[in-house]
Amino acid sequence: MTGQQPLLLVIEDEPQMLRFLRASLGTHGYRLLEATTGTDGLAQAAARAPEVILLDLGLPDVDGLEVTKRLREWTRIPIIVLSARGQDEDKIKALDAGADDYLTKPFSVGELLARIRVALRRMAEVGPGRDEPAFAIGDVRIDLAKRQVFLADEEVHLTPTEYKLLAVLVRHAGRVVTHRQLLQEVWGPSYVEHTQYLRVFMGQLRHKLEPDPARPKHLVNEPGVGYRLRLS
Repeated sequence: MTGQQPLLLVIEDEPQMLRFLRASLGTHGYRLLEATTGTDGLAQAAARAPEVILLDLGLPDVDGLEVTKRLREWTRIPIIVLSARGQDEDKIKALDAGADDYLTKPFSVGELLARIRVALRRMAEVGPGRDEPAFAIGDVRIDLAKRQVFLADEEVHLTPTEYKLLAVLVRHAGRVVTHRQLLQEVWGPSYVEHTQYLRVFMGQLRHKLEPDPARPKHLVNEPGVGYRLRLS
């Protein structure tokens, strides 16, 4: 333990709201990182590992929902959405994308502090786990924060679907992921019976990442069950 106060990342482009958060949270001892774009926020989350992220949805470059989805590809850091969008539909979309909590602007300092305490307590109860912005296995390195894949230090171009499939396997590295789970996470619930999609895209991944696609070392099939990203 360092004794330092928790580090919060604020991803917000509205100057008035930034001033409010800076004053309110700083007064209560929190350390703050600030980003005014989604792209910068994603980079800071990977580089600095904050303990809670406060995220606006209406960012100038990347929508906050997309930022949430990108973060959830590699990290469990609690995300509290701070948004002027107050409709139930907006809240549901944010929570479904992976946000932990949702505050509608304007909100009180007391309510925000309470939500932050809950998020910190929840993470303390869960304990440490796999939460790294990069993953390496053999000659393959996957930068989950930047969505880049390298083979022997050469970048490999993956289609969005290929990357999404690989990212799901990385999140569950070492464990079998069922056909149904892969299809639901990559293509959606209406595709859970389309196992031919997995055969096609797994074949494409093997050709791009395995030295011998016919005898894969890492992207292995568990017959009748699913696929596994083998660690050894």
